[in-house]
Amino acid sequence: MGIFNRLPPPGQPSAGSHLDTADEEAAARLLETGIALEQEGRKGEALRHYEQAIALVPNLARAHFCLGNLLLEQGEASGALEAYAAALAHKPDSAAAHFNKGNAHASLGQHAAAIEAYGNALRLKPDFADAELALGVALENLGRFAEATAHYRRVLDISPGYAEAHFNLGGALQRMGQLPAAVASYQRALEGNPGFAEAHYRLGTILLALGRHEQTILSYRRAIEANPGHADAHNSLGVVLNLTGKYDEAVAHFRQAVSIEPGFLQAHVNLGSVLKDIGQLDGALESTQRALRIDPDYPLAHSNLLFIQNYLGDLPASRLLADARRYGEAVARFARPYVAWPNVPEPDRCLRVGFVSGDLCDHPVGYFVEGVLAALSSGYRGWLELHAYPCGPCHDAISARIRSSCHGWHPAAGQSDEALAGQIHGHGIDVLIDLSGHTAHGRLPVFAWKPAPVQVSWLGYFATTGVAAIDYFIADPWTLPEREETSFTEKVWRLPETRLCFTPPEAEAAVATLPALANGYLTFGCFNNLTKMNDAVVALWARILAKVPDSRLFLKSRQLGEFNVRKDIEFRFSAHGIDPRRLLMEGHSSRSEYLAAYQRVDIALDPFPYPGGTTTVEALWMGVPVLTLSGERFLARQGVGLLMNAGLPDWVASDPDDYVARAVWHAVEPDRLASLRGRLRDQVQASPLFDAARFARHFESALRSMWALWCERRN
Repeated sequence: MGIFNRLPPPGQPSAGSHLDTADEEAAARLLETGIALEQEGRKGEALRHYEQAIALVPNLARAHFCLGNLLLEQGEASGALEAYAAALAHKPDSAAAHFNKGNAHASLGQHAAAIEAYGNALRLKPDFADAELALGVALENLGRFAEATAHYRRVLDISPGYAEAHFNLGGALQRMGQLPAAVASYQRALEGNPGFAEAHYRLGTILLALGRHEQTILSYRRAIEANPGHADAHNSLGVVLNLTGKYDEAVAHFRQAVSIEPGFLQAHVNLGSVLKDIGQLDGALESTQRALRIDPDYPLAHSNLLFIQNYLGDLPASRLLADARRYGEAVARFARPYVAWPNVPEPDRCLRVGFVSGDLCDHPVGYFVEGVLAALSSGYRGWLELHAYPCGPCHDAISARIRSSCHGWHPAAGQSDEALAGQIHGHGIDVLIDLSGHTAHGRLPVFAWKPAPVQVSWLGYFATTGVAAIDYFIADPWTLPEREETSFTEKVWRLPETRLCFTPPEAEAAVATLPALANGYLTFGCFNNLTKMNDAVVALWARILAKVPDSRLFLKSRQLGEFNVRKDIEFRFSAHGIDPRRLLMEGHSSRSEYLAAYQRVDIALDPFPYPGGTTTVEALWMGVPVLTLSGERFLARQGVGLLMNAGLPDWVASDPDDYVARAVWHAVEPDRLASLRGRLRDQVQASPLFDAARFARHFESALRSMWALWCERRN
């Protein structure tokens, strides 16, 4: 909207003035000179001339009006209000003065007063388009979006091509969730003003929410063309480029965003995240730590720091725990924890169990949780009442099936931590379970509010959360030795067999015969996130390739769709004497194609210290055994838990030399590998890793015991 009306209204001394003509003429000359000086940019001199004119003729409304305009332009809104009040005292029918008075109130955040002033302007001048527009903005600032849209539409009745009115209408519609209508409004704004950078940017935000990534990229690029210094557009373009696997470009735009705006927290965090994705962990840590220097309490930066550290094998446990505690202290400072709950402390009653996650969909968490929730829902009806709080985009076939297992489905994306905590508390949830930890869409700050009497971390994260209000961390006998319990702020609760139970893939993918029999050479494979393949992993895998003549290594991950990433992998293996022609690399594909790719793998190699989870179980499902390296930490032992529960102890190595020796020993016996491949799917399907009903018994028992302990403390 226009900042204020620059046309000063004519004004004369009021009737009955005792001023002489000489004063009036002198005041008029001072006023006109002041206007001329202001137009030349000589603001200080103009201000003095206005004040002198007012001193000579105090009731000269036009001088008060011009003084108010100049003060408002210079950011002195309080002084401007006094000047406009004086102008209106002498000329109350000035629509422009009422309008500019409204702008002064708005700049001070006095939106109710601004609405009154704009209304006065419109009563005097009903077709005052700028006043209608400004009134809509003031109403938006008070959250009255529907009323705001009515005024924006009134502007467009007066001036159909008013680009800013179309833009503001789009913004109000966007906030009301009317996305298709908002898109149309932004497009109309751009028809009237093709170089409207903010309209291009806002249009991009909606297109991104609608999943139309290529159109989103185009909108953000046009915003940057119109305004190269638009830091938000650079940051948002980096986000969607990262989503579409264009990592180098994403890095460039995040760097541009922080160059334009060095204190741009989200851009620093996003830069760290994409650098982590492409394996540049030093740069990832640097960017994340820079964000924390800007704002030491920024929870997302703390979360990203903790997540990045999972990929590093040389950090002491004391450092990891201290950093996790620091995160927990930061989120606790922003929370006001509940100390009383409506929950009746009866150990044997039906329990309300809540699950908070951004990944209740086509995502590894969705793959693990789907079958478990179905088994809990069907097997414990009347004993458990399941509630889900999806915090991310959950609109696919898997989320629909998960939703069908839940008594309550409460979308939580966009809710503040306080609001979500209040909703959970109001639902009377007895046991609240976090499934995301420090991963994307995680809502750990909500747990700091302690909305439920018993709170648990499970499944989605593989280290301590650091949140003191979370009571328990679910593990199993294989993954978390007793000596490691001191590395957790939560009390460790072990399920008797496994902490993970996988849902059989719906995608059709048959187990193929051992590819080595037809190829004449053995193919190792790893389909994990490429960030896990650190230099120590490359060196060890290169030793295996050197000891198994003619063998190949098949790598498949989202990052490998980028040419520069593939060239970097070739360079890293070449440094260990491995011919790049022995490397097979593929990027992202559909899940069915991804599973079918295991038909070309003989043996899967697990990375370390961050081993696979979903990839390991999927490989076993496809008949491909996985070689894992046992570590010390909980995360580093994830592969141990999976393979021991799958009945494959021979595929767990105790140290790097043992890892190489076992890889070679298994590789030289193709007949034994072929036999294992033929029976492996049936073997794992009958194991605890796929037995949802069996897992549900153990899980329900654990939740019931946690609840009983709370009841005991309350009674």
